[in-house]
Amino acid sequence: MMPLTAREQEYVLHAIVGAHGIAARSDFFLWSQGPLQALLPHAVLVCAQLGADGAVLRSEAWHSAVLDAAQVRSYQEQAAHLAPAWRAAGRQARVIDGVLVHANMAAGGGSLFALFSAPAPQADAARQAYLLELLLPYLHLHWLALPDYLHGAPAGAARAASARELEVLRWVSIGKSNEEVGQILGISGWTVKSHLQRIYKLLGVSNRTQAVTRGMALRLIGHQR
Repeated sequence: MMPLTAREQEYVLHAIVGAHGIAARSDFFLWSQGPLQALLPHAVLVCAQLGADGAVLRSEAWHSAVLDAAQVRSYQEQAAHLAPAWRAAGRQARVIDGVLVHANMAAGGGSLFALFSAPAPQADAARQAYLLELLLPYLHLHWLALPDYLHGAPAGAARAASARELEVLRWVSIGKSNEEVGQILGISGWTVKSHLQRIYKLLGVSNRTQAVTRGMALRLIGHQR
């Protein structure tokens, strides 16, 4: 067992407690970009369900950056290739080809989690692997239990926020009204309002100021000067 620093202990506890509040896909997204991100910084988290033979049955990528469908597919394919490498490496959490990987396997199948761009170059890979090992049961339990998974949807269709929603949020963050955002994006002010309502629901907020604040905290948009 690797000793944790006081800050790591705090982050682990925060991640575990936060995981118990996951009841919807938006909850999982916010958890992955909040408590999990604080403990294990990453650009993209790929979650994959594995069959009894270890083959990937389905997968999805969680990320705050705007990625197109081809980029999402690429991450998912890389994660699929990491599954046999993880088994060959002793079925332990570790960095494989620059990706932090761990899986939960049982007789009937399991799940695999791949964190891309983690750990950072200066990070202790063994320490990052140990932290992922601690959180694996929570990732496994809460991702597999998520409702309304879009079976058969194109890669990226299940992402938490669309590119247009993030675009709207960025313009709102610099003080643009719904009408002004609509003119910039070539859509109606009513459509902008609809995008904002979906963003509010996603982020668990009730107004545009809260949405901008939460969006900055989750790095969905940059901090404005």
